[in-house]
Amino acid sequence: PTWIPQYLPLEHGFDEWFGAPNCHFGPYNNSVRPNIPVYRNSWMLGRYYEEFKIDKKTGESNLTQMYLLEGLDFIQSQAEAQKPFFLYWAPDATHAPVYASKDFLGKSQRGRYGDAVMELDYSVGQILLLLRRLGIDSNTFVFFTSDNGAALMSGPNESGSNGPFLCGKETTFEGGMREPAIAWWPGHIREGTVSFQLANVMDLFTTSLALAGMSPPDDRTIDGMDLTPVLLHNTVLNRPIFYYRGNELMAVRLGQYKAHYWTWSNSWEELKKGINFCPGQEVPDVTTHEQKEHTMEPLIFHLGRDPGEKYPISVLAKEYQDVLSWISPVVEEHRSTLVAGIPQLNMCDVAVMNWAPAGCEMFGKCLKVPSSQPSKCDWPH
Repeated sequence: PTWIPQYLPLEHGFDEWFGAPNCHFGPYNNSVRPNIPVYRNSWMLGRYYEEFKIDKKTGESNLTQMYLLEGLDFIQSQAEAQKPFFLYWAPDATHAPVYASKDFLGKSQRGRYGDAVMELDYSVGQILLLLRRLGIDSNTFVFFTSDNGAALMSGPNESGSNGPFLCGKETTFEGGMREPAIAWWPGHIREGTVSFQLANVMDLFTTSLALAGMSPPDDRTIDGMDLTPVLLHNTVLNRPIFYYRGNELMAVRLGQYKAHYWTWSNSWEELKKGINFCPGQEVPDVTTHEQKEHTMEPLIFHLGRDPGEKYPISVLAKEYQDVLSWISPVVEEHRSTLVAGIPQLNMCDVAVMNWAPAGCEMFGKCLKVPSSQPSKCDWPH
């Protein structure tokens, strides 16, 4: 099929949408793959690098400002209509190729990446300011996070920093999986409090339902946990976090301890081409370049003492044996109760790219759709 609206947000519970179904990789050419389109609802308004300019040389683009204005308009109209709302605001400016608008370009001390973060910071500030101006701040729950750690392989100008944490995006070390999390709800969440609760993005689904006074569906297993006791009463709930890469359970974290059952940064082939997920951070026998199994004797770190995962606890230490006896049954239960989903990203087919989405006729932007040739995707990392 050349046009697949069933995968777009309007078919998955959203009432309106402005944005793109993918990041602004590229620019691409028309013959091999099309530039990603920008949509309003299910109609294409143009494409990245074409109608929606991103200057790869200077890093200038107005996209974050467009997303900001769309978000502010939405909040304003919902508030005027006195309707509850859910805004998912997900700019892509810090994804390489990194961009910022003219007012922010060159303004930070951290190069182009810092400029993009500065603009995101400003934008989130504008959203919070509007909630205050409209007098709905004490009735609006805001949660800020990211989908992964900084991508260190994008080079010095387009990469973030993961501080003390090991490696970056695409690995299951802390630098790849640990993200910022800020919860904001004046009058309900005490400002300035810090929680050591382990949580993941799936928890936001369950937590949002709890805040709305609803229960999650009981006809399926829900992986997310309700975080309202954490957010409202600063309780700490004991729960494991499972680190997957593809369908392999790579590591498990319980409290401050993390056990690695497999280690792998990226392949020797990629490393030889200059692609490195852990630049300047190689830890012998930890950041391995082959998929190394440790299932019989997992590498165990205490992340409170060793956030950089540099010093595995000796297998001869009593601490190691105690932690292993604590984590092993948790892993066993997880493995025995897990119902594996069908992989959604295993097949690749150029025909399903955005060659001719609805609305392309208005711009003369409908491209010839190649014939469908499904193939197993190549995932080198």
